[in-house]
Amino acid sequence: MWQEAAMDTTTVTDVMAELAGLEDPKAREVNARHGDDHGVNLGALRALAKRLKTQHDLARQLWATGDVSARLLAILICRPRAFERDEVDVMLREARTPKVHDWLVNYVVKKSPHSEELRLAWFADPDPVVASAGWALTTERVTKKPESLDLPRLLDVIETEMKDAPDRLQWAMNHCLAQIGIEHAEHRTRAIDIGERLEVLKDYPTSPGCTSPFAPTWISEMVRRAR
Repeated sequence: MWQEAAMDTTTVTDVMAELAGLEDPKAREVNARHGDDHGVNLGALRALAKRLKTQHDLARQLWATGDVSARLLAILICRPRAFERDEVDVMLREARTPKVHDWLVNYVVKKSPHSEELRLAWFADPDPVVASAGWALTTERVTKKPESLDLPRLLDVIETEMKDAPDRLQWAMNHCLAQIGIEHAEHRTRAIDIGERLEVLKDYPTSPGCTSPFAPTWISEMVRRAR
């Protein structure tokens, strides 16, 4: 009981002070190279979240600060299903740094009862960062629940638009292309052909032991592993 009471008295001021104490200039420098404006080691951030446990009201207050580290922590301690549809939409549009955007989509939106409605709303949004979230949710459907998805139509859109799409949208569309090829054998030849012709991410630097994000290579490697 004492421990619960102690958690209930945790304030945004307390948490922000703790996050400031965890600030690491070297981590900030590394993160900045990836477009992320925060300097807290993610392991330390997760440890703090584990100690705080789920505190949805505190999560909302942390998100409202606009601080990147605070928003990442908010994502870890919130109740994803407790957010209203419009609230999630606003949060996604506010999530401009890659890590916050990625965590919000994967840890909150995918668990939301509004995920399908948001997928449809975001998919063709004129903001390419918002649209990339719609594509990420579509990729999830391609993998786990492809029923009612028009996969040939998705391939048509990818074939027409991916080459000239902004970076984050292009990355999300490429992931969708790869997953169609990996998960759906009947579309594999076309998915590989699209990837080979468009050459998106063909020269992307890949560390030894990692799979290239170039769709034909990605598809072939994952299919090989599954045999």
